[in-house]
Parts: sequence; C-alpha cells; structure tokens
Amino acid sequence: MTYRPVVISAVFLFLFAVIGSGLVAFTHDNTAEQIAENQRRALLRSLNELIPKDQYDNDVYADILYVHDSELLGTDDAVPVYRARKGGWPVAVVLAPVAPDGYNGNIRLLVAIRLDGTLAGVRVLAHRETPGLGDNIEADRSDWIRGFTGKSLNNPKQDHWKVKRDGGAFDQFTGATITPRAVVKAVKNTLLYYRANGDKLFEQHPQENKQS
Repeated sequence: MTYRPVVISAVFLFLFAVIGSGLVAFTHDNTAEQIAENQRRALLRSLNELIPKDQYDNDVYADILYVHDSELLGTDDAVPVYRARKGGWPVAVVLAPVAPDGYNGNIRLLVAIRLDGTLAGVRVLAHRETPGLGDNIEADRSDWIRGFTGKSLNNPKQDHWKVKRDGGAFDQFTGATITPRAVVKAVKNTLLYYRANGDKLFEQHPQENKQS
C-alpha cells in the first residue's frame, strides 16, 4: 500500500508524457507545411526587394541550383543560387552565402548580382550580432546594407573592399567594426565567385544540380 500512490503518480506522469509528445508531434505535422510556406513567402519578398518583379518573368524561387565553394561562399554546405530571367535571357542571380566571421558567429546573406557583375543589393537573412550595435546590418535598422547597391569589383577597387578602419571604402559602425568587416568581406568574396563562375550559373538546368 505504501507504494500505490507512487505507482499511480508514475502512471499519470507516463500518460501525460505520451499525450504531450503526441500533441507536439501532431502540432508539428500540421504546422510544418505552413511554416515552409511562410519561409517561402519571406524569401520571395527579399528576392523581389533585390530584383523587382517587373525585371524578370520566370519562377525565380524554382529556378535554383546549388553550388559549393567554402573559401568564397563561407560554408561547407551547398549554397542556393536563385536565377532571374526575362524572356529566357539571364537578368541576375541571388546567392545565399555566409559571412562566417561575424562577432557572434555566422551571418547569412542574400547577395543579388546583375549579369554585368554589379550588385543589385544585399540583405541579411539571419544573424546573432549584438542588438544596438551589430544589428545595424539589417535593412530596417539602418541604410548601411543598402550602400552595396550598384557596387562591383571595380567600384570600389578590389583593395578598397574593406571598412574604412582597415583602409577601405566602407563605413563601420560606432563601437562595432567586426560585423561590417565580415559582411564586406563576404560580399566581396561572393562577387569574386560570380566573376569566376557567372557564365556557368545560367548554363545549368536546375535539375542537373540538386542539393547534396
């Protein structure tokens, strides 16, 4: 009799755990599709902000391939490349590289490059930089990230693709140099990748290069 309350409590705890796990699994299964759709829409909004919809007529979200270059794209993982076309002709690509040397770790970017190698724009997808300092890389926090638009490897010259503290052409933030330094380096490296591989990015059909 001494152990009966303990056994009953254990049974109730077990049932509670089973029911709780089941509810979590049920909720996950029923919301996973909606989460994926929300992520797709958020990405499309970012893509359309960088490459306005009137400048292309293909399904840029589906016209995608995956590339690898850990040195220039900042990650060992496959990096998606979204391709914009109009009338079948190349317009721009949007790559999703990583700046691996942010103050608090990886900074995930979207870098849009026009066919001629100029930047259509840059946006931050995700980061863990310090609020009030490093988060000024976000477009809704400051205009700093918009300053990349129109830039190229010739504007400024390659050796000026640094923050001003390092002798370059790009502003840093007051009290935060590491974050903008990491983003400038990542954008420059993405431009270098495009210069070396740009022609091939449009030659390949999406189905010929699936994510590994």
